[in-house]
Amino acid sequence: MSFSGPTPARRRPRRFAAIAAGLAAGALILSGCAQSQRGDAEGTGDASVNSTFIFAASSDPKSLDPAFASDGESFRVSRQIFEGLVGVEPGTADPAPLLAESWETSKDGLSYTFKLKDGVKFHDGTDFNAEAVCFNFDRWYNFKGLQQSESVAYYYGSLFRGFADTPDTAVYKSCDATSETEVTVNLAKPFAGFIAALSLPAFAMQSPSALQEFKADEIGGSEEAPVLSEYAQGHPVGTGPFKFDKWDVGQQIEVSAYGDYWGEQGQVQKVIFRVIDDPQARRQSLESGDIDGYDLVAPADTKALADAGFNIVNRDPFTILYLGINQKNEALAKPEVRQALAYAIDKDALVRQTLPEGTEVASQFIPPIVNGYNKDVTTYDYNPEKARELLKQAGYADGLTLEFNYPTGVSRPYMPTPEQVFTNLSAQLEDVGITIKAAPDKWSPDYLDRVQASAKHDIHLLGWTGDYNDTDNFVGVFFGHEKPEFGFDNPELFKALDEARQESVLEEQTPLYEQINEDIAKYVPAIPLAHPAPSLAFAPRVTSYPASPVNDEVYNMVKLSE
Repeated sequence: MSFSGPTPARRRPRRFAAIAAGLAAGALILSGCAQSQRGDAEGTGDASVNSTFIFAASSDPKSLDPAFASDGESFRVSRQIFEGLVGVEPGTADPAPLLAESWETSKDGLSYTFKLKDGVKFHDGTDFNAEAVCFNFDRWYNFKGLQQSESVAYYYGSLFRGFADTPDTAVYKSCDATSETEVTVNLAKPFAGFIAALSLPAFAMQSPSALQEFKADEIGGSEEAPVLSEYAQGHPVGTGPFKFDKWDVGQQIEVSAYGDYWGEQGQVQKVIFRVIDDPQARRQSLESGDIDGYDLVAPADTKALADAGFNIVNRDPFTILYLGINQKNEALAKPEVRQALAYAIDKDALVRQTLPEGTEVASQFIPPIVNGYNKDVTTYDYNPEKARELLKQAGYADGLTLEFNYPTGVSRPYMPTPEQVFTNLSAQLEDVGITIKAAPDKWSPDYLDRVQASAKHDIHLLGWTGDYNDTDNFVGVFFGHEKPEFGFDNPELFKALDEARQESVLEEQTPLYEQINEDIAKYVPAIPLAHPAPSLAFAPRVTSYPASPVNDEVYNMVKLSE
C-alpha cells in the first residue's frame, strides 16, 4: 500500500501546494505513550482528528541553529521552524518563491533584488523585513574563528567560500535594505547556483532579536567538538508554521503550530520528533502505534509493512553514498591504492544486499538527472585481480591495513543500515588483501566530527542528499576546496569547479561539469557507490505526506484521518 505526495505539475509555493493522495483506508488504534501525548489541539477545525503528529528521528539534531548545522536531522526540525527567501517546488528539487515573492538578477549576475512578503512575523512577534534579511546575510559573512570551521558553518563556508576577514575569496559582498519589502544582495563574484542555494535550511531567515538575545554566535569547544550556543540549544526563532517548544536531548523535540503564521496552518497542531536510533525499534514503534511515521525504512521492512496496511512512501533518488578516502594516509595518497579500492568493490552486490529497492549503482558523484552527468565517465568495474595487482605495484604485495570508520546508532537517506554496508564492503576489501580495522562511532557528534574535521582517519562511509538541483551542490561541496575529510590539495580541480559554478549559461556550463566528473573519476578522491532511494513508512491515519527528493517536507502539509 502506498500513497503519493505533492503533484509536481501544480507549481505553487509549498505552503499552498496541492497534495495528491492515493489514500489508504483504515485507521490505526493509538495506544501507550503516543495516545497520552496526543489530543485535539485548538484550531484544527476537525475535533475528530488527533492533531499531534509523532515522527521518529534517527538521532538528535546537531544544532537547532540551521546556520551551524549540516545534517539531515537538524534540517528536518529546521524546516518546521524556519523559512528562507527561496523554497522548493513541491515534489522536485527546483527553487520556488517563499519569503521572497519574486526576484530580479542584474546582467552581470552580481546583484539580486528580492521582493519580500509583507506582514510576516517571526515567532517572537518581531517583523520579518528587508533589515532582517540583511542582518542574516551579514551575520553569516562576519562569522569568525571557530564559527568558520567546516564542522560548524559547513554550508556557508562551502558555498560562499569566504568571510569578512577573507574578502578576496568571498562570494558575498553586501546587502542593501531599500525598503521594508525590498532588499538587494550583492555578490563579489558570480555564483550560478545562488538562488537555488538559498532554499537550504542553512540560509533560512532567523529573528535578529532572538539571535542577539540568546547569544547565537557564542559557541565554544573545538573544531572536532564544538559546543552549541544557548540559542542553538533551546531558542530557535523563525517564521515557519511551527514554533519551538522544547528539546529533551536523547528523547524528543516538540514544536507546535504558530498561531500567526502567514500561510496555511493545516491539520497538524503539534509535532513530536522522537529520537529512536535503532531501525528495528522504529519499525516496532510504528507497529505498536507509538509513532505516526519514520524515515529511512530498512530495505527488508518495506514489503512487510505495506502488507500489514502501513503506507510506504518512496522519495525519488537524489542521493549519493560514497567511500571516503583520506590522502593524509601515506598509502592512500598513492593513486594505485585508491584505484585498487575501487576495483575491489562489487557495487551491484552492495546494492542488492544492503540498499533499498530502486537504488541505482553510482558511477560518479551526481545523480543522472543533474546537469553535467557524464555517461562516458571512467569506471572501475569489479575486478579483484586488478585490485591485487595495483596493490602490488604500489608496494603492498604483502597486504595493507586500513582503519574503516563507520557510523552507529543512525540511519541516513543514502545509507539506512550503515553497519550492513560496512560489513559488506569490509569483506570485499579483505578479499583482495586489505586488513580492515573497524572504527565505529556514534553519529552525533563523534562520527561527523571525526571524518569531517579531523585528518586522523583512513577510509569512511558518508554520503549526501542533494539540497537543490545544481551540480555544485554535489561535486562543489565535496571537492571544491581542500578538506580534512579527503586530505588532498588539487588546485587544478578546485579552479575548474570554481569556474564552472560561475558560468550561468547552461549550454556552456554542461561540458565543464562533464569534464570535471571525468577528472574526478580518474583522480579517485573517493569512491561513488550508489544512489539510494529512501523509503518512509506511515500509519494508515496519515493519508498524505509531502515527500520531497531534497527532504523539503513541512508538516503543515501532512493530511490526517481518524
